[in-house]
Order: sequence, then C-alpha cells, then structure tokens
Amino acid sequence: MSNTLQQQQEGTSTTTTAVPRLSETRAARAAHGKSVRRQAPLEAHAELLAGDSSADPVELLEQQSANRVPELIPIRYGRMLISPFTFYRGAALIMADDLARGPRTGLDTQLCGDAHLSNFGVFASPERRLIFDLNDFDETHLGPFEWDVKRLAASLEIAGRDNGYSTKERRQVVTSAAGNYRSAMREFAAQSNLAVWYAHQAILPGLPGLSAIQSKKGRRVVQKSLEGARTRDNLGSLKKLTESVDGQLRFVSKPPLVVPARDLPIDTDASADLESWMAETLARYSESLQADRRHLIRQYRFVDIARKVVGVGSVGTRAWIILLSGVDDQDPLILQAKEANASVLENYTAPTPFDTHGQRVVEGQRLMQAYGDVLLGWHYWPNNPRPDYYIRQLRDWKGSLEIAGLPPSTLAEYAKYCAWTLARAHARSGDRVAIAAYLGGKDAFDQAIGDFSAAYADKNERDFARLDAAATSGQIPVQRGL
Repeated sequence: MSNTLQQQQEGTSTTTTAVPRLSETRAARAAHGKSVRRQAPLEAHAELLAGDSSADPVELLEQQSANRVPELIPIRYGRMLISPFTFYRGAALIMADDLARGPRTGLDTQLCGDAHLSNFGVFASPERRLIFDLNDFDETHLGPFEWDVKRLAASLEIAGRDNGYSTKERRQVVTSAAGNYRSAMREFAAQSNLAVWYAHQAILPGLPGLSAIQSKKGRRVVQKSLEGARTRDNLGSLKKLTESVDGQLRFVSKPPLVVPARDLPIDTDASADLESWMAETLARYSESLQADRRHLIRQYRFVDIARKVVGVGSVGTRAWIILLSGVDDQDPLILQAKEANASVLENYTAPTPFDTHGQRVVEGQRLMQAYGDVLLGWHYWPNNPRPDYYIRQLRDWKGSLEIAGLPPSTLAEYAKYCAWTLARAHARSGDRVAIAAYLGGKDAFDQAIGDFSAAYADKNERDFARLDAAATSGQIPVQRGL
C-alpha cells in the first residue's frame, strides 16, 4: 500500500459491513450524511488527484498478469487496445488506484467495483422474466459509494467520445445519469427496507421504456439486444459450443478461445480421472447452494469441461465451461466456473471478511442484485493453493446493449436505467438515508461528476496511449483480433 493511501486512511475505522446502526434514527442518519460534506464537499468530486503520483498503468496491468495463464495475456492486451473504451473495461485496477487518491466520503456500500456501462444488462429471473441489473461482480467489495458512480460516469464519457458525440452531448449524458442516481437514492431513502429489497426493473412486454427513445435506430438496437437475450440459453449454447463424436457430446475445440481439457496438459487442478475429479468439484460447489438447488444440481451428470476465454479484464484468469446432461442430451446445463482473485479495491480499503474470494463474489452479487442466478455458488479447496472459483450458469437469457454507434439520446436513456439500478444496489447494502442526505436535492454532485468524468476520460486516453506504446516497443506481448 502506498504512503499516500496510508495517510488517507489514518484514523479511519473500517468495517466489514455497510449496514447502518439500527439504533440511529432517520434524522440522525440524515444529519450524518449532511455532515460528511465538511470532509468531502460535493464539489470536491470534480477533482482527479492522480496527477504525477499515479502508478504507471502498464506496471499495474503487468502486476495483474503475474498469476494469469501466460499464453492468454497477449489476448487481453489485444482486446484492451481496440479503443480507449475497451482499454477502460480492462483497467479497473488502474482506476481503483486513481480513486483511492481522491476524496472519500466514508459512506460505504457493497460496491460492484467495476460498474462500467457494459457491465449492466438483462438476464432471466426465476419466474422467467427479463430483468435489467448489474451483471459482473468479479471486483465486488465494500467501499465508498461514489467510486461505483464515478466508474459508471467515466465510462459514459469515454463511450460518448468513441461514438463521436459532442462535448455538450457527452456532458448531458453523464450529468443526467448522475442526477438519476441521486434522485433514485432520495426515493429509496424514503422507502421501507422491504420496499427497497423488492425493487427491480423488469423488461415488460411491449418494451414501454422505449417510448422515451426518440431515435428509430436506438429503438431498433435496444429491441434487437433484448430479443437476442432470450436465445442465449443452455440450448443455444449447446448448438454453438458442442459436437457429437461417436454418439457422445463434447465441447468443440476452438483454440485459443475454447480449449477442451482433453487438449490441455494435465495440471494440479485435475487428475487423470477427470470424471471423478469433476464429481468432487461439483459436490463441493453444491455445498454453497440452497438445499433445493443442491437437489437440482445432483440430477445432472458430468459430460465435458473446457477452458474458455471471456471478457476483457478477465482474460488470462482461469475460466472453465462445464457441460452437464440431465434426462438426456436435449436437457443440457452449461456452467461457467471463473477464477476469483482479490478485488482490485482490496488494497485501498479493508480486507475481505470472507474465507475465499469465490464466496466474496457470490455474497456480493446476492446482496446487490434484485434476482440472482439460482445456481450461483462457489468452490474452493481448503488448505490448498488451487484458485478460488465462483460458478454460475453460462447463459440464462443474458444480454447487453451494443454501445458502439448508439445515438446520444439512446445512450442517455439507457444510462438512466443503469444509474437507477446502481442506486438500488447501493441502497440495499449501505445507509441510503445518509447517502441521500449527502447528495442533496440540487445538482452540485451531478456537475462535479461531469467534470470528473471529462478529466478521467483524458487520463484514460493517456493510459491507452501508454499501453499502445508498450505494445509497439515490445514491452508487452499483444495478440489482436481475438
């Protein structure tokens, strides 16, 4: 931890929960929120204090790469170097380092930790309805609420630049999102605990939310994304990812993005008897599920496993897809097991209270999402150096909006959904009354976030150029087009 960060945290107590003290009245919680403005004025959030003290972005990324699969690292850099926006998607650690140098409210919530625009989307609720929510929790951790807001807002500014928006258009998108977060938090502050817990955004038949999107192109893009989500399920994955050989289903080999375990060197994570090893692995994972869901998962048998490259920032971490079969081959279940490492926020906040990072991810996701995957759980080997994992369904009507080329009005409307969703997630875990009182009823916070986002987008472009220069000089290996 840097000396600067240690100085920032001196005298600051840390806890492992953001739940407000029940002994405090609503008025006391609101008064506390307003008092925080003395140590962290709303206008101070406009500041980007990274300056010359920032760590070298390439060094930070290389530190992250130390424990990743070596042959996949070039793919990660190649994906990050597509544009400043894709760079930003993979640069959560860089931004965490920057945010830790800035003002801090101490109004902690369960953070997503990587709440950029593309980490929101739709998926199926247990009732088989499309739900809009956050959908990536690799970095979830307890921390100051404003870090998530800044991560989302800066992504809007950067996406706007990628799409060629004017300065005025980008400013309107960012400040309206910040304003919607603020107004949503004030609404949640006035609600009961149960009302906040039940709040969610269902995508209703007829897509009524599209009425606010004036652009015909914007409506087409959104409708296509939502309709496509319903096809992203186990049967759709089965067609794309598997083949039948001698009457047996197995994953198709598409190296380096999909590599069946049979084509990989045997390592310490597996024995020669893959089926027995997977049976033990699934049994350990099932222990993290509710009893009824353990009963469900036990009705499937193991068929095959493959390593799969996913995302941008996650490339190089170990991610597996696991093919299971139910009553027959047309009753498939494809699970995804993702390696869980320490959150990028942990060096700048308190340590995780959980025994494993797989559990950290799962517990954080369960706390922040309105509806979660019924098969979300974790797996680890006690007293063993093997990685922690969290496990979920690979696809269950999952889908996200294609940001490239969206008109400004469409992105602005979509950003409001994201901001409301983020406020709801924070209101579930943090002191929503104190946060709402801190933010207030005027737009000082919104405008500060607008200033911050523009400044951070400038820094992101400099960091992108630094990574590009490192690739050109041969300092880092890069494989593009994957």
